[in-house]
Amino acid sequence: MTRLSLAMIVKNEESRLARCLDSVKGLVDELIVVDTGSTDRTKAVATDYGAKVFDFMWVNDFSIARNFSLQNSSGDWNLVLDADEYVIDGCQRAIREFTTSQQAIGRLRRLDKFLQNGEEKYAQAFISRLMPKGTIYEGQIHEQVISTLPRVIVKADIGHDGYFGVDKSGRNLSMLLSALKKNPNDPYMLFQTGTQYHLSKDYGIADKYFAKCYDLIPQNEAYRPEMIVRYIYNTIGHGNLTRGLELFQREKNVLAGYTDFHFVSGILFMELAFKDTQKYINLFPSIEAEYLLCLEIGEDSTYNSVIGTGSFYPLYNLGVYHEVMGNITKAKDYYTQALRYNYQPAQLRLNSLR
Repeated sequence: MTRLSLAMIVKNEESRLARCLDSVKGLVDELIVVDTGSTDRTKAVATDYGAKVFDFMWVNDFSIARNFSLQNSSGDWNLVLDADEYVIDGCQRAIREFTTSQQAIGRLRRLDKFLQNGEEKYAQAFISRLMPKGTIYEGQIHEQVISTLPRVIVKADIGHDGYFGVDKSGRNLSMLLSALKKNPNDPYMLFQTGTQYHLSKDYGIADKYFAKCYDLIPQNEAYRPEMIVRYIYNTIGHGNLTRGLELFQREKNVLAGYTDFHFVSGILFMELAFKDTQKYINLFPSIEAEYLLCLEIGEDSTYNSVIGTGSFYPLYNLGVYHEVMGNITKAKDYYTQALRYNYQPAQLRLNSLR
């Protein structure tokens, strides 16, 4: 029988570890928990669940710690989770079935809960977390699975709320900059560093990293579509809208099927058109067209994306667009459609139009 192990690295996670371990009950045959220096009851919680607990001196490198956890696993397969993640109910069977029918790296859909401008949002990211024995990681931070096996999406979700209302930018940024000192032309580290500065609203600094990444990243790189979308968002934050427009023109054919690309393009066109109406008056029809394309494509099932860019967010933005343009009936219709997804800001806009 195929044995499946859970492999984790943890530190000071007593408040969340139980949720994670509860989510894999009946799914895994072994719990491997590597502790990197907890000062709370993390190790005691893990022991209470029957985990094999190992101490590991932190060396400022996530891949080394991950590989240590995998080396101590006896399973034929390993499921890798962090303490702030958990397998969503109903997805356990798909994970187990994958290990008995595939020789590949399993990519799970992680649902990331985050705050943006005071609004609770969710994003989906497809991450390699299910792997046969012998697979290893590489990379000081945002570590990547190293394997020649194909990556296959598993129809299973994991929840993640470790960044919800928590600022880990200081730790992440120092490690990213350390990694870039060793390899200054690593596109993935440049992308992640740009993202970290963007999240801190240091748009000017972020722009330099995104620009360099854009010049170096291979066309077929899996994270390239997400990088371009974040780069365009950063041009909006930075106020460099003409650069955003250049990126749109270059990438519009390549990313024609990516909902988030059309959504950020709609925002970009709105910023341009309302900032300099005389110059960009021709973009007004494109604003509506981009949001309608979001609805036509719908929620993405293969790309990393923000949940809602294929449904209630473009409906709401179409409402805003038509309200500004004076088309109140259309605005109300789009707000009503957005409200069907229980998107409450649409209710506020409807109330203001009554």
